[in-house]
Amino acid sequence: MGQVTLDFLTAQLHLADELRARRETMFEPQDLPGRYGRVVKALDHVLTATGCESVVGGGWAVWRHGYVGRITQDIDIVLPAAHVDAFLQAASFAGFQVLPVPAGRWPKLLHRNTGVDVDILPEGQRPGIPSRPAPTTIPHPSRIGGSGTVLRYASLPALIELKLAAGRTQDLADVLKLIQANPEQINAIREHLTHVHADYVSAFDQWVQRASEEADSA
Repeated sequence: MGQVTLDFLTAQLHLADELRARRETMFEPQDLPGRYGRVVKALDHVLTATGCESVVGGGWAVWRHGYVGRITQDIDIVLPAAHVDAFLQAASFAGFQVLPVPAGRWPKLLHRNTGVDVDILPEGQRPGIPSRPAPTTIPHPSRIGGSGTVLRYASLPALIELKLAAGRTQDLADVLKLIQANPEQINAIREHLTHVHADYVSAFDQWVQRASEEADSA
């Protein structure tokens, strides 16, 4: 993120107000306001052209699933491994710039008209941090909420799977907030994770316990 200016903070406050006011009518990524909605629609055009599914993960999916204080500056999307190259090529003719990234890093786009970054999470890649890589790889979008050739949000259980796999401080904070926002979904999330990896079940149980302790001390 660049320098924090008054204009930037003002824009963020306006965005937060709009998200709060319209939350009950914004169920799909295409409903996002302002420049984010425009980027989603531009991504939909590329998905249609390349005939592939994709889901929104990251901060916008966290917001959609109940952590309403979470506002992010970019859009994270999961793409099928077999479609990544075609998607990037098509995107470069559809208003996006493919940004240079260091070797071994995942692709990244810039939407020229809005300045919004799009981070690509390719199926089959291993998330995590260098000292603690994830025990699993990124699933195909169809397994985590993808349908058709327009963007969908990752399902809540799959989003928590991705967050636990990433393992960064912000990701784990998101897991806690998502548990607190969706207590009625805890069993379903845990059931999903049992089919993914035992480490995720163990970590999830610890975050459920922490959420319970925080609720008791409130």
